[in-house]
Formats: sequence, C-alpha cells, structure tokens
Amino acid sequence: MHILTDFPRQQLFELLRTMPKAELHVHIEGTLEPELIFALAQRNGVTLPYDGIEALRAAYAFTDLQSFLDIYYAGAGVLLHEQDFFDMAMAYFHRAAADRIVHAELFFDPQTHTARGVPIGTVIRGLTRACDTAREQLGISSALILCFLRHLSEADAFDTLEQALPYREHFIGVGLDSSERGNPPEKFARVFARCRELGLRIVAHAGEEGPADYIRDALDLLGAERVDHGVRCVDDPLLVERLARERIPLTVCPLSNIKLCVFDTMAAHNMATLLEAGLCVTVNSDDPAYFGGYLNQNFVETFQALPQLGASHAVQLAKNSFDASFVSDEQKARWHDELARTVARFGPEQAAPLTAT
Repeated sequence: MHILTDFPRQQLFELLRTMPKAELHVHIEGTLEPELIFALAQRNGVTLPYDGIEALRAAYAFTDLQSFLDIYYAGAGVLLHEQDFFDMAMAYFHRAAADRIVHAELFFDPQTHTARGVPIGTVIRGLTRACDTAREQLGISSALILCFLRHLSEADAFDTLEQALPYREHFIGVGLDSSERGNPPEKFARVFARCRELGLRIVAHAGEEGPADYIRDALDLLGAERVDHGVRCVDDPLLVERLARERIPLTVCPLSNIKLCVFDTMAAHNMATLLEAGLCVTVNSDDPAYFGGYLNQNFVETFQALPQLGASHAVQLAKNSFDASFVSDEQKARWHDELARTVARFGPEQAAPLTAT
C-alpha cells in the first residue's frame, strides 16, 4: 500500500478525526460510563459495590478478558427498564456523532439482562428507539446484532434466539462474544446454522485470546461473514492468505487489545502487519467506557504508536469500514464519495492518491 510520506502528521491526525467512518465492533453495554452507571443505579434503586465514580474507574485494571467481563456484567446490572437502554445507547450515539461515525452496527448481549429477569423485549425496544432517534436527530444510521454469550450453553443460546424472534425485524444478525478460552466456535455450530436459515447476518469473535484455529472454525462451522478481533490470524500464514483472498473483514479493537493484554504496548500491535497483508481491517472501540477511548481515540493512539501508518492507511481503514458493513452497495458508494470529499479538503495534491483504491 502506498504511504504518503509527505503528508504532514498534524494534518494526518485531523484527517483521522474528521473523516467519515463506520463502527462495526462496539458492545453497547460496554459504552456504559461510570457516571451513567451511578445515575441509573440511583434512578433504579440499585446498590453498587463501589464508593463512587472514581472507585469504579480504579477497578478498570484488567489482566485479561475474564477480569474485564466480571466488572462488565456487574455494571450492566443497573439496566432494568426500556428507558435505561435508550439512555445508554443515546449517550453512545452522541459520542459517535462527535467522532464522525456515519454508521454503527451495535452488539447487544440479551442473556446478560434476561438472566436478571429483564425481558428481552425491554432490551430491544429501548435500543431500537435509540437507533431511530439517532437517525432522525444525528443523521447516524445503525443496526443491531444480537450476541450469544459463549461461556453459556448451546441450549441457552437457542432459548435466547427463540425469545428474540418476535423482534426479528429489529436486529440484522447474530454474533458470538464473551470469554473465548475453552469455548470454541463448534460449541454453537447448530445455533448458527439455525440463524443462517433465518437469514440473519453472521459475525463472531475469534482470534483475540483464542488461537488462529478459532478464526477458521468461525468461518467454516458458524458461517461468519466478519471476524471480530482476529488478530491471531498472523499465527497461520495460510489463514492470512485466505482472509485476504476472500476479503473477510476483521473488526480490530486496538485499545481493547492493549487493555486486555493481547499486546503489551500499542507499538507492538500488528495493525500495520494486517494492512500490509492486504486484509480488510477496520478500527473499532469494542467496550470504550472500559478501555480508555471511543473510535477516534483508537485511531489516534494507533497512528501515534505506529509511525509507519500514513494517510493512505487511514483512508483505507475508513473505506474498509464501509465495505465491511451490512448495508447496500448504493449506501456504501455514498459514504465513499463523502470520504473522498473530506480528503479533498486537505488539498488537491493529496486528494488523488488518497482516494485511489
């Protein structure tokens, strides 16, 4: 990929912040900021095991995925009513608008809530109302993807799917998240086969903490059209070749990878390696309230730590985010045009090479 070495770094970071982009890997429960957690706890009469906002933030020192999940599920305990889910999602959408996100595909974890006695309809109605409001008020398009918690059983996933089917019109696909270790994709092969029969789009977390084989199994056993994380693919050169050849997107989450110790430092992240291998990589925030930054912060910190990444990479990542989304080709083309217009504002000498595919 051509790197524009003469593109000023200051302009590069302005481009990162202002270019339109899609976010394809964000857990809406992971956008629940401590301030809103305490506000909802007070509104709903929920007692939290923390003295205050700063004490909760101090607990965000994770050593691995499971240590994060323990506090993540505890935080979600304040979500009880439709309005709670609406308020949480709208808080995300306002941050998304500030980051120039034009489209978001939101993961939600119904089992986290139904296990506490919250009806799945309460979850979906609140999130759907927020998606509609964000489109009308902020101009952000969005879609919902229902995720199964992989540390729970296949039977629980099937039950969740049946509970969700009366609301089928409100979500476009299904995913697989939660703790990867010991929970291989094959555990849920039959559930995902049923989802494919229903015409649902398929994504799955794989290759974050789990091995490269989990990525291959997510493709072959689940029918995944997009791999969430996928950074471990580099351990298998043949898999990398396949991902590039079939143009299977990877929704990479850099700050999450550092916070959960997938990489020791951002400078050690393999984002540049994935791009140079020709993979359809996208940048995403995962659980931004817990991992230290929303989408633009992920872009900025990644490009600060990896100086080999330049403006052409930035534009490619934005293009990839549109191409990997589950929207029409016509809509993707409109966003590509909007991206080209944004790049052109940085000067005609940059516009031509930057907008070339």
